[in-house]
Amino acid sequence: MLPLSERLAIGRRLRSKVGRTAHAKWAPKKTRGDPVAAIIAANADRVRQLVPIKMGRMAAGAFAFFRGAAPLMAADLATLPKTGLRVQICGDAHVRNLGAYAAPEGYLVFDINDFDETVPGPWEWDLKRLATSLVLAGREAGTGKSTCRNAVEEMTRSYRTSMARFATLGLRDLAKVEIRRGWKRTPVHAVLHKARRVTPKATLKKLTVPAGRDSHRFHDRPPVLRHVNQKTFDGVVKSLRSYRQTLLVRYQSIFQGYDLVDVAFKIVGTGSVGTRDYVLLLFGNGVHDPLFLQIKEELPSCYAPYVTGIAAIAHQGKRVAQGQKKMQTVSDPFLGYTTIDSRHFLVRQLADHKAAIDLLELKGTALLEYGRVCGEVLAKAHARTGDAGAIAGYCGKSAALDNALAKFAKLYADQTESDYEKFKKAIAKGRVRAVLGK
Repeated sequence: MLPLSERLAIGRRLRSKVGRTAHAKWAPKKTRGDPVAAIIAANADRVRQLVPIKMGRMAAGAFAFFRGAAPLMAADLATLPKTGLRVQICGDAHVRNLGAYAAPEGYLVFDINDFDETVPGPWEWDLKRLATSLVLAGREAGTGKSTCRNAVEEMTRSYRTSMARFATLGLRDLAKVEIRRGWKRTPVHAVLHKARRVTPKATLKKLTVPAGRDSHRFHDRPPVLRHVNQKTFDGVVKSLRSYRQTLLVRYQSIFQGYDLVDVAFKIVGTGSVGTRDYVLLLFGNGVHDPLFLQIKEELPSCYAPYVTGIAAIAHQGKRVAQGQKKMQTVSDPFLGYTTIDSRHFLVRQLADHKAAIDLLELKGTALLEYGRVCGEVLAKAHARTGDAGAIAGYCGKSAALDNALAKFAKLYADQTESDYEKFKKAIAKGRVRAVLGK
């Protein structure tokens, strides 16, 4: 590895190729197609009967539309200048995809927690999506323009100063970094407090009903939650054999001690609606020791058409699981992957102390505070998977990148709102079928 001074210099030289002010620019290309057509096309491999529910959830607001329109932004980002520095990107870095979850040791962690779109790609793509999400979230919460801009500037400043710090760390020290400073009386503290209540026992009470003296079964609340047929049940059971082999040995033996008692189909999130998603209820040491697993279908990343020079992806669930482990400091011990009927699935615990920010909490200074932590978290993930020195050298010590990203985020948030209006008109005209409130 080159000395840090040389890697910093490499990053600084890249500014002659793509200046930091170039990241301020956004204008749709003349070749940019109809955004509604792009959204419709992205649903091609999903369960057809569930797509209207996804469309309905995207219709709830501009931020909800943004969550479901990652393929649209991926195509737009691909048209912009790139520095050439790659990391493992989250691919869907927005304010609600950072949150709290339980570490294997039981304490709560704040980190990126959604990786459906993860691939090796340009670090600036994650930064631009996160920046845009801050503006859209701020607007939804009723925050003024100047505060939204300041939040993006603060997030970017946090990203580049954190990257400079991480570039000086030994690799083993960097691998152990957790973002835990300054949480008291902040939006992050609120997320952690919420996550403490999301325990397996709380999930048992929320999603199941008693079935006899010492067992439970899932509620039937179609279309959001419903039991599967026997063929699907058998396929899920069979898939657990290969899933178990993707766990660390110590967790293979723990998982082996749990018995599967029920399987249901569950609709989750916004962007994921329409994929095949199963929830499993297992018990270990009695009815007071529940384990909930989610077996979630993974489609190819929406960034896959726009990244080159990476190895062919043989299993989409493995892609997500490995990307998550690379970017997070600590990960779900039951994170793995499997295959059902030739479709690829990620396996993870369902809602184990997992919580995300409520957009209405991001008002005023709270938006700035949250942006600051999100910037540090994203820098940590990128530093672990790319050349922190070169990225830090490119970002520099001035506010040039901060200002550029603030301008871009405002412009792309405006673009998102314009696309959202076209989407709503398409629903009104019957071009897009949407089921609201599900």
